[in-house]
Amino acid sequence: MSETAIASAPPAGLTEESTSASRNAPSARPKTEGLWQRMGALPAFIYWGIHASCLLAFYTGVGTFEIALCLGLFWARLFGITGGYHRYFSHKAFKTSRAFQFFLAVLGCAAVQKGPLWWAGGHRRHHRYSDEEGDLHSPRKGFWWAHQGWIFAGDFDETEVDRIRDFAAFPELVFLTRWHIVVPISLVAFCYAIDGLPGVVWGFSISTVLLWHSTYSINSLAHRWGSQRYETGDDSRNNLWLALLTLGEGWHNNHHHYMASARQGFFWWEIDMTYYVLRLFQAVGLIWDVREPPAQIIRPKKQRDEAGIAA
Repeated sequence: MSETAIASAPPAGLTEESTSASRNAPSARPKTEGLWQRMGALPAFIYWGIHASCLLAFYTGVGTFEIALCLGLFWARLFGITGGYHRYFSHKAFKTSRAFQFFLAVLGCAAVQKGPLWWAGGHRRHHRYSDEEGDLHSPRKGFWWAHQGWIFAGDFDETEVDRIRDFAAFPELVFLTRWHIVVPISLVAFCYAIDGLPGVVWGFSISTVLLWHSTYSINSLAHRWGSQRYETGDDSRNNLWLALLTLGEGWHNNHHHYMASARQGFFWWEIDMTYYVLRLFQAVGLIWDVREPPAQIIRPKKQRDEAGIAA
């Protein structure tokens, strides 16, 4: 099987036949849509309201504590997306305990990008149909659509349980996916408790908006700007600046070439902060079986072909 085929195939245990069979058993589908799903236009109002609330920074002012709170919660929650929602729940790039799995899910929920089953199920769809019809956020439909327009279209509001049945077997993850809004609300309360209104504005609003658009930049920019080391059949690119912004997610062509790897910066000079943190977690025993890209996968096809001819 080619690397392109590997990158576009459903994760292990999620074949087309198995998902088709599971669709015929609706009683086995856990209920993952909660209050947020029934709010209609209110989530969009809240989304733009959080953007607007950033202007309150001119009223509250800012100090060293607010900056530290903003950046600390930005990086921690970004890791919840990159290390948790993406590399663990979407691609199972390492193993961990059920307790730490739940911690990663809560940290991802704090990023205000819905629950772990919804996010990971949608991301598996993205790889299955990358830059083709069926992709959630391909830039081939325009920058706005890829960046955030798809979120409001309503086409992908429901959790694709059939794509994420491996993790849908955990009731606590089903609960978090239904009630993901509880975590951001708790975070707002925490920020207010420790620093009042400035804590909410900087620790939640500004930090969250920066987090949203950093994450979205991978969807909208990493399929447009950068270099293509590997032939993946889509428009994925490697981009150093996006990698620095998103803790290593900018090595996007690498990732689409071999999505099962916990390491997206394949070479030592490709900075991948998420991978470094994962290795730290491995060193202290929180995670294990961290998956690396095989040596034969790392070399571009042209180099492998030339090596084969030389041999």
